[in-house]
Amino acid sequence: MKILIAYDGSGAADAVMADLRHAGLAADVEALVMSVADVFVPPAGDEIVDNTFPLYVPEGIKLAHARARHQLDQAEALAQRASEQLKSIFPDWHLNYQAEADSPAWAVIKRAGQWKPDLIVMGARGHSVLGGRLILGSISQRVLYEARCSVRIARNLNRSSDKPHRLLIGVDSSSDSGAAVDMVCKRNWLKGTEVGLLTVVDTVMPVTGDAAKRSEVKWIEVADEGNWDQVREVFEPWAQKIREAGLHAEVLIRRGNAADEILEEAHTWGADCIFVGARGTRGIDRLLLGSVSAAVSARAHCSVEVVRPQEI
Repeated sequence: MKILIAYDGSGAADAVMADLRHAGLAADVEALVMSVADVFVPPAGDEIVDNTFPLYVPEGIKLAHARARHQLDQAEALAQRASEQLKSIFPDWHLNYQAEADSPAWAVIKRAGQWKPDLIVMGARGHSVLGGRLILGSISQRVLYEARCSVRIARNLNRSSDKPHRLLIGVDSSSDSGAAVDMVCKRNWLKGTEVGLLTVVDTVMPVTGDAAKRSEVKWIEVADEGNWDQVREVFEPWAQKIREAGLHAEVLIRRGNAADEILEEAHTWGADCIFVGARGTRGIDRLLLGSVSAAVSARAHCSVEVVRPQEI
């Protein structure tokens, strides 16, 4: 598994370290820690032209270059520190680090496009090294929107060690929900971990796994709670798959706004992490602002992993 970790040295970025302990990740991980200085580092004067005809570079330009280089060096030191911290937590991981001088969100997106990680991990908030603020609705939202892989927004809950680990998966009958279930099944969780598969119903619900094949879609009338046993039957195979992976699992059904119900259930149930697909049965090809995935990522009290099926 390849993981790209965006790190800026803030408290929220340090929460990433604590959160990764409880993410069920295996020892076979190649991780790249990346820090981004939101600066432009111009080439030095002697790099621009032949020294035969030296170019006069004003002192102000030299000073600006030195300051930008200093910020880039700081970013690299942060990435190195985080890499060393991760190595102490995960001694079997293969770790590298790097710093970039660029627009923060685009630096992460471009590096992900080149390196092709399975997962990007970011803190929910940050500070100036990554460009002022790493906040849902700005940098994190842009990465969620543009990334071609799964993205985890990490939050540290300071959870009690004597409580079972709890995972909430927001599901519908989409392939992305299936990918979220598969992601949970592939991880290495502590014994006793509990999983809730939460589906939020409206008036009707598709019962096939591929909503793109409109001719094959069948619908269940779910306005009447008397039909909810049919809904449970739809998701019971996924619950059984999770049980076969050694976890406790149950299907939960709520009625209302999908994002609101997922967030409410995660809060009242005490979820440590929410898994959601990037698209739903009524979604489109991109994660849009205002979608369930974006709303849950922005407002959750716990970590959120937005799962995209791996591209073949």
